[in-house]
Amino acid sequence: MNNFVLVFGGTGNYGKYIVKSLIANKVPVKVFTRNSERAKQKLGSEPEYFEGDVLNKEAISTSLSNVKSIIISLSAMHPKLIRKQKEIEHDAVMTILDEAEKKAIKRIVFISIYDMNVELIKKLKLDVGFMKMSIEERLANSNFNWTVLGCPPSFELFAAFTRKKSLIVPGGGSPLIPSIAPQDVGEIAAQASIRDDLHGKRLHMTYSEPFAFPDVARKFSQILGRTIKYRKIPLIGLRIASIVTYPFNPYLRHLVKYVSLLNNFPIDLANQSSHDHQILIDTFDYQPMSLEEYAKNKFNQ
Repeated sequence: MNNFVLVFGGTGNYGKYIVKSLIANKVPVKVFTRNSERAKQKLGSEPEYFEGDVLNKEAISTSLSNVKSIIISLSAMHPKLIRKQKEIEHDAVMTILDEAEKKAIKRIVFISIYDMNVELIKKLKLDVGFMKMSIEERLANSNFNWTVLGCPPSFELFAAFTRKKSLIVPGGGSPLIPSIAPQDVGEIAAQASIRDDLHGKRLHMTYSEPFAFPDVARKFSQILGRTIKYRKIPLIGLRIASIVTYPFNPYLRHLVKYVSLLNNFPIDLANQSSHDHQILIDTFDYQPMSLEEYAKNKFNQ
C-alpha cells in the first residue's frame, strides 16, 4: 500500500521543517538521504530513511516504493556541493519526475524560487533560475498533480547577516523583500503533499508584509536588548574574491549572484506580499510565525 510522503532534501534548510511538520501531522514520511545516521541525528528516529545517492537513477527508483506523494526540496548551495549544482538541482529532479511517472505517482510538491521573473533571471544570469524554470515547464506539461511553492529568502537570511552589533548587508539590499519563517514553509509543504486539490498552483511563500533591512535591524535590537545597526558594505570585495577563487571553488560566484538578487528584488513582487500571504491563509491551516517569534527562538537557542 502506498502510504509514504517521500522528501528529497529532507535535511536542508526547508526540508528539516517539512519532515518535522509531516511527523507532527502524523503522516508517514520517508527521507532520501546520503547518510541515514547523520540524518537521524538531525531529524530523529520517526521517519523512515532511504540511504542513497540522488545522482543514482536506480537509487531514486527504488526509493519510490510505497510512496504516494513526493516533496522535492533539493539544494546544492553549499561549498562542498556547488560544483554539482546542475546535477543535483536539475538532472536529479528530472530523474525523480521520470521515475515517479513510471510508478504512477501523481502528487508532486516542488520547492522553487520565489517567482519566475524571466527578465531578472536573464539579467543576473541566475543559473538556478534557469534550472527551476526548466523543471517547472516539465511539470506544467506533465500529468502530475503538482504544486510549486515559490520561496523567497527566509528569516534565516536576516539571522545569518547579524553579527554581534550589526546587520551586515552586502550591497545594502533591496528597499523591500518578501520573506517567511522556514517553519511556515515546512508546514505548508507538508499539508500540500497530502492534498489533491492544489493541482497547477504556484504559490508565493511570504509573510503578511515585506521587509526592509533597516527595519529588521530595529526589530532585532528590541528583541536582543542591544542596538543592532544596519550596515551596508560594498559588493566589490565579494566580487573580486569570487573571481579569484572561482578556479578552485565556484561557491563564491554563486553567492555573489544570490546577493545580487537581494539587491535587485522587484518592488512590485514585494508589494504583493500582503495579497500573496492572504492566499496562503485562505488555502492552508497554519499559524504564521512572525519575524519577532522566529528571532526569539533563533537567538535564544
